[in-house]
Amino acid sequence: MDNNFFKNLEKKTGVNMNDVFELANSLQSANFKDEKTVRGVIRRVSQIANKPVSKETEDKIVKSIVTDGKQLDFSTISKMINKK
Repeated sequence: MDNNFFKNLEKKTGVNMNDVFELANSLQSANFKDEKTVRGVIRRVSQIANKPVSKETEDKIVKSIVTDGKQLDFSTISKMINKK
């Protein structure tokens, strides 16, 4: 993907792509069986996207990842950020 794609995405979403890439890199070694780690990721995504996540929603996401074993990858993060 070229640089213009990311610049356009930043303009459209208001999300800094450097922050997204830093988050994505940190996910590579993250332990998603650890509730504290998962909550930290959820809060970081919320902060980057400037989209508050309620405690109830956070709990549901944590359950789906830690207990149910759902995957959290770049695509999922992108959907969380861009969801309106």
